[in-house]
Amino acid sequence: MQHDIRILIADDDREIRDLVRTYLERETYRIDAAADGEEALRLFEAHRYNLILLDLMMPKVDGIEVCRRLRMKTNVPILMLTAKDQEIDKVLGLSIGADDYITKPFSIHELVARIKAHLRRFLVLGSESGSPQETMLSFKNMTIHLQKYTVTKAGEEITLTGKEFELLKFMASHPEQVFTKTQLFRQVWDSDYLEDDNTVMVHIRKLRMKIEEDPSDPKWIQTVWGIGYKFAGDKDEA
Repeated sequence: MQHDIRILIADDDREIRDLVRTYLERETYRIDAAADGEEALRLFEAHRYNLILLDLMMPKVDGIEVCRRLRMKTNVPILMLTAKDQEIDKVLGLSIGADDYITKPFSIHELVARIKAHLRRFLVLGSESGSPQETMLSFKNMTIHLQKYTVTKAGEEITLTGKEFELLKFMASHPEQVFTKTQLFRQVWDSDYLEDDNTVMVHIRKLRMKIEEDPSDPKWIQTVWGIGYKFAGDKDEA
């Protein structure tokens, strides 16, 4: 099935585009490449992608703006690739919907591994089970559709990024259990390479903005001071 996976690479550095394309094509992924933000947006409108790799600093339209526009239309994993390593750039990228942040220079093998991990989480894996019934988690007026990667609240669908969905799914699968930021990072980002409290906090904040009636007084994702966070919600028994 990997030949059905299509990835968009957007970077103004031709050597990086060619390097990443070479390694991803070895995995039998279909690759499109863009040299600037405008071209990336045009390609996105013309094709359906399973993952998008964006350079932060691109001509015409930068990666942050491209990511912001794409997030209005898709929840596929978006990975930001940049030479910058300042914390503010990372927080900015994550706050507008990026799922991961990779700093240049990078290990191509680590990049490919991260791409595979994001694809595993995003792609619908339940099709092999043969089960006609979708697995879901239901809490009062919110339902998390595990195979479709969608969330509905009071009958309306909520658009989440891949990482936001994974974070919500993990916490909702363990209601009332308290997790530290480190535990959440290792579970959702599947990495011991870097433990990043800011990444978790940014995604928690974005989730609250989307699922809470009042994000300043959250009822679903609650802070347990001095420890971390928990998902609080009564499971539907129906």
